[in-house]
Amino acid sequence: MTARADRRPLPGVVGRAVEHELVSGLLGSAPLVTLTGAAGVGKSVLARAVLEEHTARHDGTVLRVGCWDGLPEGGLTAALLRAARPADSARRDTTTALVRRAAPSRVGEPVHGLTGPAAAPTGRAPADDTAIAALAAHCRRSRATVLLDDCDPLRDECAELVRRLLRADPTLRIVATARGALGLPEERTVAITALPVTLGEGVAGPAVELLAARAGAATPELLVAVCQALEGSPLAIALAAQQLDRMSLPQLAAQVGSDGPLFYSGPAATVRHTSLYAAQAAGYALCSPIDRRVWARLSVLPGDFDPWLAGCVCTSCDVPAAAVEGALERLLTASVVERVRDAGGTQEDTGVALPPRYRLPRAARDFGRTQLREAGEEAAALRRFRQACAALAAEAQIAWQGPHQQVAVRLVEDEQANLDAALTRPPQDAEDALGALEIAVSLWFHWAACGFRREGRAHLDRLLLLSRDDTALRARALWLAGYLAAQEHALSAAEALLDEAWSAAVMHADSDGLARIAHAHGVLALYRGNTAAAVACLEEAARHRSRDPWFGPGPAHSWALLAVALSSPDPERARDAARRAWESRHSDGDFWLYSTVLYACAATERAHGEPAAALRACHAALAAKKLIGDPLFIAGAHDLLTGLRREVRDGEPPPEHDEEPWWRPGGPDVPPQPFFSRLRTGP
Repeated sequence: MTARADRRPLPGVVGRAVEHELVSGLLGSAPLVTLTGAAGVGKSVLARAVLEEHTARHDGTVLRVGCWDGLPEGGLTAALLRAARPADSARRDTTTALVRRAAPSRVGEPVHGLTGPAAAPTGRAPADDTAIAALAAHCRRSRATVLLDDCDPLRDECAELVRRLLRADPTLRIVATARGALGLPEERTVAITALPVTLGEGVAGPAVELLAARAGAATPELLVAVCQALEGSPLAIALAAQQLDRMSLPQLAAQVGSDGPLFYSGPAATVRHTSLYAAQAAGYALCSPIDRRVWARLSVLPGDFDPWLAGCVCTSCDVPAAAVEGALERLLTASVVERVRDAGGTQEDTGVALPPRYRLPRAARDFGRTQLREAGEEAAALRRFRQACAALAAEAQIAWQGPHQQVAVRLVEDEQANLDAALTRPPQDAEDALGALEIAVSLWFHWAACGFRREGRAHLDRLLLLSRDDTALRARALWLAGYLAAQEHALSAAEALLDEAWSAAVMHADSDGLARIAHAHGVLALYRGNTAAAVACLEEAARHRSRDPWFGPGPAHSWALLAVALSSPDPERARDAARRAWESRHSDGDFWLYSTVLYACAATERAHGEPAAALRACHAALAAKKLIGDPLFIAGAHDLLTGLRREVRDGEPPPEHDEEPWWRPGGPDVPPQPFFSRLRTGP
């Protein structure tokens, strides 16, 4: 434990103006202010900055005790009384840092008797009233503010000291820093988070300012890239900046941007701050064995997650399912895990209740992954993760055919980072490869109906190479790859894949698969402008009675696309096909089908010389499609809408050659190849 009257030079504080003002204001009214936050976020630096200004304004002093050094004889009260002596006397009372003997080497391994919150020294005699009174009198006489720095290893002792001091003198002012609050009624907490990397498009945030101050003149894009990879952590940025003595900024950006732990190290005031590993290890030493295992297993999750996914990944014979949520809350209190969404809300468009969501910051994730790997549990955790993602994808696929397709869309959006990782991480064996392929196939609607065709093709092309066994799942994957290739106008690739899918469907006696292949060939014919062939294929697909309505477009969508194909050559048959499509739908919430039927109605009404009715149908089709996305359809509907508005406004007859349908939008600014595919706009 270190204890002293704090008069050291103050390090620079960047980007903390709001927190500084908040803490300063609370010091005027609250007896106890606790700064909470993750390891390395800058709690102690900010506390010192606020207290230096506060004591200068009130002609006072600061009595600081650092709790990571252990509890010497006499306890916290005696340490603070010694801090009131001259600085050279206080220095003689310091002891070896606790973290030097607290860093664990394996998941769940006890560290010199430290096994969790109970690791703090217990059984010591409480400070007597005389010592408390003397300390309170000194603080009152010297206008001293008490700073209990890094309370985590001695949380109970710090809380008891605060209770006694405030009973002795309620006018005292105490500031604490800890990864979690002390839990006292008088306490006011201020959460200190990572520094923002940007403050809007093109505006560098304080994290970049902190790195730029150490890096000198540098390319702003590289500074932003480094700070984003380090998630705005002041300690991580400071340690990374030290690497610039031996590497260039582009090399540093490449290193921090790659996967893997960030083991930067360098001189620091405490052992905990010499590396990100040491900073995390200090907190890890205070966790219970179950909390350590949960922390380590959560490290396989690359994005944010809900309690269900956490339970899937963490539950095993040594971590009961019922214990995971409690561990999550304790890790949240200790600032290991962050909560990115509170429970109790609902989605605006679907009304679905939202569970809480959490994330493990990168430094904690890298540390946990190291512990998981050293314990030999990484492979099992990764397998559980992929199995959980397969269940999520299957749930989304079923929701897609239910009353609210938006539920499926939002589910995939929420779990995008996790699903991407489950699709791209190298499988451990053939069974694991099939699990990844199952995820890609279950997300068929995400690729085909919501517009992410190119992304889906990339996943399927790679996973089909890894899953060579002739299974029903592979047959579905071949069809889906061919269907996406057809939608992307990769016609020769689509034909080859659909031929292979046909052979597999015949071998597995999959009549649904054959109908889906006929539908895809109808799409190919439409894209080639061969209406007769398209009508024949789509009629074959539409007449099929599907046994599996949860996968692929199905007969209803074949009727809808048939109506589109017939809208110009045979409007009456088109109307009949649109009616059949609507009658054979599975759900009133099928916006994908609804938008296609309405588009067919718009084209049909236009062919009948009813542009106003066509305009209303096209508006409705566009509104329905925007609920689920797909720029391919939206661009074509906008083209049709423009022509219909002109006809309604000016009374012009339809052009001799209709506007191109949605799958072949024309115009000089639209490149013919490759075709529309929705791209990710964020991480």
